[in-house]
Amino acid sequence: MTITSSRQSSAERRESVLRAAVVEFAATGLHGTSTEAIAVRAGISQPYLFRLFPTKKALFIAAVTRTFARVREHFEAAAGDLSGEEALCAMGASYQGLLADRTFLLGQLQAYAACDDPDVRAAARQGFHDVWIWVEQATGLPDVRLREFFAMGMLLNTVAALDLPALGDRWARVCTPAVGQVGVG
Repeated sequence: MTITSSRQSSAERRESVLRAAVVEFAATGLHGTSTEAIAVRAGISQPYLFRLFPTKKALFIAAVTRTFARVREHFEAAAGDLSGEEALCAMGASYQGLLADRTFLLGQLQAYAACDDPDVRAAARQGFHDVWIWVEQATGLPDVRLREFFAMGMLLNTVAALDLPALGDRWARVCTPAVGQVGVG
């Protein structure tokens, strides 16, 4: 449990809880994660967690929103003033760096896995929408190219989640995109 010597504002504590929730939800998902585990990781009581987030689902949705925002922020930083294929390549390289963060990767996959809940699905759709629209506007590329980019990202998610590069098998090498191929999930 994290103990801090100075008092945090409600906004700072909320941010701390959200960071803890991202880690816990990444490991065990919406239904498998206890709010007690999140509270312990954040160094607060469980009742205080519910003062900051009214329900576990509300906290999960905040974590989902954070995951998509992180993708967009990485893309914005990577693309900078670039456009077209150059921007897309920069974003793809940036995304491969995100996938090295296993907590991020699993958190993203947990968001998709929990889409049987209509509220989670709405939040995930909105996050995906926001990333898609931003990439579309930043690159100016046609829809077919955007679909290829996002499809490659889903393949990258699968490859990273399964840790296919650790296998020496031919099929795993064939599935693993070469460095320089781009995508986002």
